Amino acid sequence: MTRRKYLLLVALLLAAVRFARADAVDDLVKAEMGKQQIPGLALAVVKDGMLAKAAGYGLANVEEKTPVLPDTVFRIASVGKQFIATGIMLLVEEGKLGLEDRLDKLIKDVPAAWAPLTVRQLLSHTSGLVRESPGYVPILRQPDINVIRAAYSLPLQFTPGEKYQYSNVGYFTLAEIIQRKGGQPWPEFISARIFKPAQLNATATTDKPPKGPRATGYAGKDGRWTPVVDALAVRPSGAFHSTVLDLARWDMLLDGDKVLKAASREEMWKPTRLNDGKLHNYGLAWTVGTKLGRPVIHHGGSQSGFRTEFMRFPKDRVTVIVLANSDEAKPALFAEQVAAAFLSPPPAVGKK
Repeated sequence: MTRRKYLLLVALLLAAVRFARADAVDDLVKAEMGKQQIPGLALAVVKDGMLAKAAGYGLANVEEKTPVLPDTVFRIASVGKQFIATGIMLLVEEGKLGLEDRLDKLIKDVPAAWAPLTVRQLLSHTSGLVRESPGYVPILRQPDINVIRAAYSLPLQFTPGEKYQYSNVGYFTLAEIIQRKGGQPWPEFISARIFKPAQLNATATTDKPPKGPRATGYAGKDGRWTPVVDALAVRPSGAFHSTVLDLARWDMLLDGDKVLKAASREEMWKPTRLNDGKLHNYGLAWTVGTKLGRPVIHHGGSQSGFRTEFMRFPKDRVTVIVLANSDEAKPALFAEQVAAAFLSPPPAVGKK
């Protein structure tokens, strides 16, 4: 056999393996969608810095029978927290603020109990702030500072840095900091400093018209899906819509220095040290830990009508992104099952 024929045979065998794996993933996703009874889902897989798979399954809009495509736009909920954190890290790189800066240095009128909170504690959900502000109204567009100030009178839930407790108020506060230190409204800062350089052309705040077909969010299951009413308010804790193609591109950029320096990324991807010296597995807008017996960096999102997951296996260079338009979806389950098909060697059964 000549070398040319040998190389051609190898290429054909590799292609056959890729097609077989793709078919297996498609079967897996469709079967799981049936179990979870969800209308639609978009999936992307990045392996070794390249897009290995991008696909849509089911319906983006049940009433109009519109299929989900790889460029279908979904609300990504808290998966978007990483963009707020990236905005903060850009300002840190520029010396405009520090992760240990006190909140009263950045927002002068905060109550005394809030004054010692640090930027790091806001990012890592260790600030003690309540989860939601009583001032947030989904149908009302208002300045973020109004939502923040509505929570001023509420006591802290614990001593700052004592433990982890999820706080969307913290991310409203971070957005306000970006606006004050970045010199422009935070959506414009994020767009100009992150989305445009990264060429994330379909990614924007939820008040912007989607650039592409849009998924409708649904509540309910067993084929009895009710469209949800989208919130008019743009909440920094879950402010963006995007596609799996854009998020796959973003994932590839996270391995380089185009947007953030390596030191900033590493800071985001390490556990948080609490007051007692113990580590908690939430970093700065990312959860760090182990899944399928491997190191993982990930974040999920939950918003009325949508569930999302962004799961990176950094040592294996495999990322799975799942966007679903259903309250009932469990996207992390999809992500783990799909990742297992791309990890090499395959994970042992039952490994978390």
